[in-house]
Amino acid sequence: MSERASIAVDQFLAHSPAKVWRALTDSDLLARWLMPNDFRPVPGHRFTFRTIPRPGQGFDGVVHCEVLELDEPRRLRWAWQGGRLDTVVTWTLVPEGRGTRLFLEHSGFDPEDPVQWRTFTLLDGGWRSHVWPRLAETLAACS
Repeated sequence: MSERASIAVDQFLAHSPAKVWRALTDSDLLARWLMPNDFRPVPGHRFTFRTIPRPGQGFDGVVHCEVLELDEPRRLRWAWQGGRLDTVVTWTLVPEGRGTRLFLEHSGFDPEDPVQWRTFTLLDGGWRSHVWPRLAETLAACS
């Protein structure tokens, strides 16, 4: 079996860990910057994200997730499954000066599976170019 691949991104956010945590765990806020969902911050809770289906890639537009770990306001992990993916997303919040350094690791991609590798490439770019800016905008807009 090959080594699994991970996406790793971090960004400084000029907001308190409590505010960043809220953006990660409040279903309405999460929908603003990521996707519509039925998330609840409860370990073991199963939830979904909904986005545009990609039938040609075997993706129906639903990401099936489960809260694996919740350590407020430091760490949040959820399973992320959709199409042929069976991965894990981990958020780690570290206080830094007057803000928060937010780390994202999206792990478990099989680089030998062409569909997973294409998804890895799309998500790697998407986390960086679309998701982080929308998270920053959401944080700036909410009190």
